[in-house]
Amino acid sequence: MRTLSSFFGRRVETESGRALGRCRDLRATIGRGGPAVEAIVVGRRGWLEHLGIGNAAAHRRDAVPWDAVVKIEGKRIVVKDGTEFM
Repeated sequence: MRTLSSFFGRRVETESGRALGRCRDLRATIGRGGPAVEAIVVGRRGWLEHLGIGNAAAHRRDAVPWDAVVKIEGKRIVVKDGTEFM
């Protein structure tokens, strides 16, 4: 089992090695059974959002969908090739 905070700071990259940034936060919805992660917040704007600076409702393109995650290994999170920011 992993804690949510264990993802923070990990490199996020595609299967072919394209760097997308570092995981700065996770977006989740809370429902029955607890939170469900929906996206990985990446990069500088994601870090500012994590700190509460800026407007999260501005729909910045600073996250990748959680369902694009292929594997989590070492200090990196690998997502499908072609994954774009949402």
